[in-house]
Amino acid sequence: MHALFEKQGHVAIITLNRPEALNALSPEMLCQLVDHWKEVRDNPDIRVAVVTGAGPKSFCSGADLGQLIPLFNGARTPQNDYEKRVVEDRGLTGIGILRDFDTVKPVVAAVNGFAVAGGTELLQGTDIRVASEKARFGLQEVKWAIFPGGGSTVRLPRQIPYCRAMEILITGDLISAQEAYMIGLVNKVVPQENVMEAAMEYATKLAKNGPIAVQAIRRSARECIGYPEKEAMAMENQFMAPVFKTEDAVEGPRAFMEKREPVFKGR
Repeated sequence: MHALFEKQGHVAIITLNRPEALNALSPEMLCQLVDHWKEVRDNPDIRVAVVTGAGPKSFCSGADLGQLIPLFNGARTPQNDYEKRVVEDRGLTGIGILRDFDTVKPVVAAVNGFAVAGGTELLQGTDIRVASEKARFGLQEVKWAIFPGGGSTVRLPRQIPYCRAMEILITGDLISAQEAYMIGLVNKVVPQENVMEAAMEYATKLAKNGPIAVQAIRRSARECIGYPEKEAMAMENQFMAPVFKTEDAVEGPRAFMEKREPVFKGR
């Protein structure tokens, strides 16, 4: 399996599992990522996902230049079902790196090493990000005269200051974990051995909160970006109103008054 899936309580853990290839995106990995992200979205028992890379060196090094890219440019023909699926449905790439897909649930990234090209693009589809002090980030496509087509020209200038986004996009240079933290690309930098622990701390905290409220807040924050304030406030009302009509919205204040932990059921 090039992309592993496990579930711990309400938390799904997705691991890019090609450490010998720096967790580069293969046809098999893309297909499995698509299936895993859909499981996150559709399984009501999952409230948050964590995505990470296997091994100590890399989170994701982008598309496999030997396996994936030749399929896209016709340099070779599909040899197995995964490759046929990728060729027949080019949209799978966008889903796999969270460009053209909404998990509905929040996603925490545990960046254990290099996150370059498609790795940095996948990162931008996540909501909270923990990085190893050895992690490196960047979009090097421009160095090879190609385009970072995973959404970075749209997302990156919205997520970090414009001039820093442009520096990353058009120089192709890598930045350190500390630089990524300073410009707001990641939430926290920790020793490499603590990356997954820190990511799971976030995930566990998110999973304890009211799931309907978490999802509505996440959707409002994402969809209201770029709208004038008055329009955005009206949009926020549409996300907010249904939350107050849920059973969980009754349970939360009641638990607070009774001085106990709330038991949220996602309804």
